[in-house]
Amino acid sequence: MHEQRAPATVVVIDDDETVANTVARVLERAGFSVEKFTAAEPARERLRAGDVDVVVSDVMMPEVNGIDLLEQVRRSGIDVPVIFLTGAPKLNDTIRAMELGAFRYIAKPFERAMLVRAVEEAVKWGRLIRVTLNHQPDDNRQALDAALDRAFDGLCMHYQPIVAASSGKVFGYEALMRSNEPSLRSPPAVIDAAQRLGRLHALGRHVRKLVADEMTTHRPECAFFVNLHSADLADPQLYALDAPLTRHASGVVLELTERESLESIDDVDRRLAQLRSLGYRVAVDDLGAGYAGLSYFSRVRPDIVKIDMSLTRDVHADPVKRRIVASICELAKDLSMIVVAEGIEVVEELDEVVRRGVDLAQGYLIAKPAPYAPAASPHPLWIAR
Repeated sequence: MHEQRAPATVVVIDDDETVANTVARVLERAGFSVEKFTAAEPARERLRAGDVDVVVSDVMMPEVNGIDLLEQVRRSGIDVPVIFLTGAPKLNDTIRAMELGAFRYIAKPFERAMLVRAVEEAVKWGRLIRVTLNHQPDDNRQALDAALDRAFDGLCMHYQPIVAASSGKVFGYEALMRSNEPSLRSPPAVIDAAQRLGRLHALGRHVRKLVADEMTTHRPECAFFVNLHSADLADPQLYALDAPLTRHASGVVLELTERESLESIDDVDRRLAQLRSLGYRVAVDDLGAGYAGLSYFSRVRPDIVKIDMSLTRDVHADPVKRRIVASICELAKDLSMIVVAEGIEVVEELDEVVRRGVDLAQGYLIAKPAPYAPAASPHPLWIAR
């Protein structure tokens, strides 16, 4: 008989008792064990006692605010994942929170599903670190830092072609990072580790340099899609004229990820305009999946939109998905945006998205990610057709 694991313990801290009660109810209904606090000091004492999986804290509180509390907690050697809620996102707070290894930074009013998902991810990550690194809590941060250093040393980029849906001509390649560090094998694991350690900017710079080196060596005629965490928008080097990738900006599409934390970045419109002035194009991925709704779509006003694979998977057999894909394509066409269908795995899906009006296609049917090698154009699949 397997032993049933106890519900994860979440400490909620907010000086507004109404908000604290609301957050607690949402998390309790999701199956978490919740302990509420309306002041920092008793919450800090509770954290020192241990056995807490996640902290959900307001940022603006009297006496000690949430970020000061996180700093005090880190100095005490407590490495519990912390999720911040705030009604007034500020860039300086965001940067400081990232430096201290905050797990997420969510703007109020928050979506309940988003909060639950963030807490679930934080619980899994915290428990994974404790198990896979096999260290006591005081050593977790140092061990994770060393693992991330090793991941950086072995990081490389693979590239997946994106082709014209009607002709198979190669439009570009999405750059996807790969790690050979055993404890951080997957890209999400590397990103989460960098976020917890306050090293997201370092990771973003490293990835952009790897892509820039590839473009300098091969001088491709097509576009390179480079994933950009929303936190990277706060990195001054992203806008530097002498940054490695800036020299190739006219051939680069910056693909925004992590929409959930975009609200924590000040003056997003100005930052996106500055990137475009350097020559970059901007894409949003996963349109149609979860948080990536039309409000985000309308705010960023991307040059390119990528339809999530949850909509393209079996689209030929699902009339609702067909209508959604067609609607996205129609809207994008009216706004002069290019549409990419992601996750194409079978010919029937490709045929259907072409009928619905997508411009570009990407997926295992066309090619799996691999070290960069200029692909034949048009793609052999279209020649055979």
